[in-house]
Amino acid sequence: MVKKNYTESRHASHWPDASDEGLLGRFEAVRAVSEQICEPLAVDDYQLQSITETSPPKWHLAHVSWFFETFVLSYFRADYQPFHPKFEYLFNSYYYTIGNMHPRAKRGLLSRPGVEEIYVYRQHVDEHVRRLMSSLSRAQWGEFVSRITLGLHHEQQHQELMLMDIKHNLSVNPLLPAYRTDLSVPTGEASPIRWLERAGGIQEIGFSGNGFSFDNETPRHQVLLPDYRLTDRLVSNREFLEFIEDDGYRQPALWLADGWALINERDWRHPLYWHHDEAGWQQYTLGGIRDLNPHEPVCHLSYYEADAFARWAGKRLPSEAELELVLAEQDLDEGNFFESGYLHPLPASRGKQWCGDLWNWTSSSYAAYPGYQPLSGAMGEYNGKFMSNQVVLKGGSCVTPADHLRASYRNFFYPQDRWPFTGVRLADDL
Repeated sequence: MVKKNYTESRHASHWPDASDEGLLGRFEAVRAVSEQICEPLAVDDYQLQSITETSPPKWHLAHVSWFFETFVLSYFRADYQPFHPKFEYLFNSYYYTIGNMHPRAKRGLLSRPGVEEIYVYRQHVDEHVRRLMSSLSRAQWGEFVSRITLGLHHEQQHQELMLMDIKHNLSVNPLLPAYRTDLSVPTGEASPIRWLERAGGIQEIGFSGNGFSFDNETPRHQVLLPDYRLTDRLVSNREFLEFIEDDGYRQPALWLADGWALINERDWRHPLYWHHDEAGWQQYTLGGIRDLNPHEPVCHLSYYEADAFARWAGKRLPSEAELELVLAEQDLDEGNFFESGYLHPLPASRGKQWCGDLWNWTSSSYAAYPGYQPLSGAMGEYNGKFMSNQVVLKGGSCVTPADHLRASYRNFFYPQDRWPFTGVRLADDL
């Protein structure tokens, strides 16, 4: 496996121009990070799938390679021979225009191909991408850059998913093993909440500029907003404990109907990964079990829990547009992202907390922007087909690669999802 210090890269300025040397360097760097994420794993860990929503790390490593094989190598070379004739079925995620796929819920049953063969597969794809890059015509170069760049951002999405999935996969083990024992424990106290006020009116959101964006971030368009305000940091564990101690999980008036049914069906009475015994509250992290730090942002909440807390606090969740406009004013390099090395949210002791740490639930449904056009062909299935029954999240997290994020970035999850690194920010009308 290629060794590289993934703490070197930071934000979008590190994405190279479209020169062959710059693009190849970026390709190799991103591909190396995926393998570095897996270095602390035991071979048995590669196979775990604790719930339908997670995937085995081995599957992630293969799927992102399948993406380059399918959308780059096979696209540019009609004579390209896939590494294995059955891998298209095993590692296709949801592209029905490509063909059928192995059921998501059964990815954990794929003991073969083994881990070693998956790494050979990755090396095979990487080598063929290098050969292709050196043989393209000038007329092909623009499309190649576009597809490689999409593939690299796709792999960064899966790097974040791998860490989320690894955490859940290990958390179901009664031993509560640490993914890494060398992770620093966050310190510091959360600063008092302050409110940032902004004028409403007609505003513009959506991606603008010449860099990369996903198709769901476009087109840029106008929205009408009231005057509003947002808290300058995320809700802390201490503040969420007050909600629990006030029987917030037992007050139906605070909950949306689907949320109330869900928390009672699954007996949710606290955030995911929290544990309580005679010694008090503890929290499972990628560094193992730790005492619950009251100053850290509360994390791993569903949309329903975030919404209920906001209603209990007499406030609401921010809209996608409200949060995007404030994020556009921030220096995104200042956030606690994957490269910070904590792999856990930090207390907002630096006085503000706008990006990184945790994805912020918004009150906005994940839907198409006015005039939205998906990518052509099979790649059009990437985002548009999921614009139903999901909720937008903004701002990135402690496991998001820093140069993967933009103010216009639209993450989305189902309202019941808790295994992602999600948190709560409060909003209010002026």
